[in-house]
Amino acid sequence: MEKRLQGLEKKILFEATETPAVVHEMKQQVDLFREKLESMEHLSWLGLFKDLSERTQKASPFYHKRALRKTPEECEHVREKYLQMSSSLEVSEEVRQYLKTPTFDNWQWEDAEIMVLLQLMYSDLDFITTFKISPEVLQQFLFEVYRRYNNIPFHNFKHCFCVTQMMYGLIWLTDLRTKMDSIDLLIMLTSAVCHDLDHTGYNNTYQINARTELALRYNDISPLENHHCAVAFEILEKTESNIFRNVTTDQYKRIREGIINCILATDMTRHSDILSRFQSILPTFDFNNKEHKDVLMMILIKVSDISNEARPMEVAEPWLDCLLQEFYNQSDAEKLEGLPVTPFMDPEKITKPSSQTGFIGFVLLPLFIELANLFPCLEQHIVDPVRKALSYYTEMEKAYEREKKNRGQSVNVSKNKEDSVDATGSA
Repeated sequence: MEKRLQGLEKKILFEATETPAVVHEMKQQVDLFREKLESMEHLSWLGLFKDLSERTQKASPFYHKRALRKTPEECEHVREKYLQMSSSLEVSEEVRQYLKTPTFDNWQWEDAEIMVLLQLMYSDLDFITTFKISPEVLQQFLFEVYRRYNNIPFHNFKHCFCVTQMMYGLIWLTDLRTKMDSIDLLIMLTSAVCHDLDHTGYNNTYQINARTELALRYNDISPLENHHCAVAFEILEKTESNIFRNVTTDQYKRIREGIINCILATDMTRHSDILSRFQSILPTFDFNNKEHKDVLMMILIKVSDISNEARPMEVAEPWLDCLLQEFYNQSDAEKLEGLPVTPFMDPEKITKPSSQTGFIGFVLLPLFIELANLFPCLEQHIVDPVRKALSYYTEMEKAYEREKKNRGQSVNVSKNKEDSVDATGSA
């Protein structure tokens, strides 16, 4: 851009002897663009000098040079606030009811408050009484979970909360407490809490192509999801944070199996298979059939995991920006490391609206509609908002295309003018 502008300026100076104001304005815009690039790690030429050998300690652009892992000081500060709040904070009835709805706005709450709300979910579903969970143990469990979510744009502690809050809302909206055992509800809520533990912002495709430690450890089979499970049970192996320490051996076996099944179900490569299984049992669905319930639990965590578009646009759209930032970071890494570039993460191939129209149309809506076939009340709560989101991004995509077309026409007009000037000069 600078070279083209310099060339244009030379031509104008040759003919007009002084630089017009419009060229000065263009130079300022180019300088501003350069500053933006140099201040961003994403798609910056400075990225060519990144040290990628120590990925786990790599700073995240979204978090403005914060380290991937939370520092002990940061964790302790949040822990103290959480413990103080949990002992003194009275959550209003209004917030309690709001927490049960898909419209809940996560952006209003800081990490310590989020832990209080998670604790409230365990309490309001009677898990503390039913499974003899000590409040201190629950607090330590939630703190360890918070500590093991990383400083990355999307798959962070706030995402953990959003998924858990949607699961909690679905349990209340569909009246699952009267249809399923408390232990199944405990499995689903805890799976949501733990489902992305220690995510580093790079998906399974990257793990496998880069031959990371996780891919090698899990033989390329759902490396991330297996890791999330392993970290969850590392936390639960410690007596002080084991919320299941007072359940029977048989109950623990059932809980462990259920959590593993749910978290592994969040691997999107299994999406079609799980949805097909659900569709096949839907006409004769029976809450007394364990196989049916197991598939439903997987569907519920899948819906919760990708449910942002069911939320109000002012809540959902910032999450899309976070997700795209994480995608673009991976795309940058793949290019720099000479790995195959994941197409839907490449900013040269997708736009914000195009990334959503296909995903909503082919993944979200079919999944949400099938769940609403079992629970018709969900039509208004999650299906209608997703349809609105599809319309919103479809219109945005059309606007992008019009802008692109207009820009192309403007470039052609400018080029034709330049060619005419060159031809006149030559003559």
